[in-house]
Amino acid sequence: MTQSHTLAGLGWTNFFLSQLDEAELFLTPVRIAGVHRARIDGLSEDGPVTLPFTGAISAGDLAIGDWVLSDGERICRLLDRKTELSRRAAGHGNAIQLIAANVDTLFIVTSCNADFNPARLERYLALSAEAGTEAVVLLTKADTSADAEGYRVHAEKLRRNLIVLALDARDAEVAATLGAWCRAGRTVALLGSSGVGKTTLTNALTGLAGPTGPIRESDARGRHTTTIRSLHAVSGGGWLIDTPGMRALSLADASDGIDAVFEDVTELLGQCRFRDCTHQSEPGCAIRLAIQEGRLDEARLNRWDKLKREDRFLSETPAEARERARTFGRVIKKSLAVKTRYEGGKR
Repeated sequence: MTQSHTLAGLGWTNFFLSQLDEAELFLTPVRIAGVHRARIDGLSEDGPVTLPFTGAISAGDLAIGDWVLSDGERICRLLDRKTELSRRAAGHGNAIQLIAANVDTLFIVTSCNADFNPARLERYLALSAEAGTEAVVLLTKADTSADAEGYRVHAEKLRRNLIVLALDARDAEVAATLGAWCRAGRTVALLGSSGVGKTTLTNALTGLAGPTGPIRESDARGRHTTTIRSLHAVSGGGWLIDTPGMRALSLADASDGIDAVFEDVTELLGQCRFRDCTHQSEPGCAIRLAIQEGRLDEARLNRWDKLKREDRFLSETPAEARERARTFGRVIKKSLAVKTRYEGGKR
């Protein structure tokens, strides 16, 4: 990344330009290519830029793909993001971990083997839908699978009008196959488990030679060969954000994204006879009827319900969590009081 690029070639659009006031027109737009503890690496029209953290902005506030304004010595302002990929950080609490910013297309990568997991793919799709990015599922290792077409058909059912491509990440035609999403000024990101071929795809698209590693036969998982997020120029135009393999993806504030992925479920909700239908055994339940008629897979319904409950739990504010705990406590105390009276009466 030693050459200079036009702002448009870096992904700059009127969306970002419209955020600048008159005084800021003299500042330099910089796209973040790497985030470190004390500095960022970025790209401007004049070439690579390194800027230290000197103000209120810190490493946790920035994502690869962000646009900032600089006076040549420091970061003056972070611009609003067009799209934001983020997840709930590991551990307790409600901290958000940024994954990438201003991504146009998210390549969700899995394999035609034991790594293929519909529930995990639905999480990635919900993440993409909530962020506002286009999602394309890439099924790697198609050349080694006896049922690559079966995997592709299964994946296509996870969201309406979803584009799914089965391919060999090592194929010389990969760059041409994915070229439509990697045009000049466009940004794509790779997301998926370790060992599914993300680094191989990155090498094919960028001309780099990042290390790849073997996978375990038992579960088709591999080691992390990518350990940091970074922005790379795609051969022939566009930009790619590579990410480390994710062992877990916890969604937060992603209710709209979940509903967009499970449109086949949510469009049935308003058709039940009773507004408070639990979709278990009530008469006139449109969900149960769709399952009985084979129009809806019950396992998919259960995955939707699990994601919605998880999202509500992880998205609640501290005040909401305290109120939920108090309500639960009142229910328990009331139940214990009833039990005590009942047992006292028996004596």
